[in-house]
Amino acid sequence: AARLSGGENRLVSLPLSRIRVIMKSSPEVSSINQDALFLTAKATELFVQYLATHSYKHGRGKEKNALTYSDLSHTAEECETFQFLADILPKKILASKYLKMLEKEKRDGEVGENDEEEEDDEDETVGQDVGS
Repeated sequence: AARLSGGENRLVSLPLSRIRVIMKSSPEVSSINQDALFLTAKATELFVQYLATHSYKHGRGKEKNALTYSDLSHTAEECETFQFLADILPKKILASKYLKMLEKEKRDGEVGENDEEEEDDEDETVGQDVGS
């Protein structure tokens, strides 16, 4: 317990007070056991370490001797283990490219809607011919 309160021999690097605040933000949590707090902090540290190590080994970080955001983003997108992070670590794109993507999606959506309307018109025509 003395080690959990701080000092030189800390077992976790993350601030326990912040982790407690995050855990208490859940409506299902009424109280937090000190052991649960410690284990959550340690598990989080190990997860972040694993994510960083994997991203470094499989990214361009080795070439530059640095870990970059794009390495993390690429790992979240490509590695099945980390795909749940894809929304949190999206690939960075320029605003101009994003706007072009939105315009293209809008155009594709309009074309798709027009195609559906044409199909409906064809169905009505066929139904009328059969009934005559």
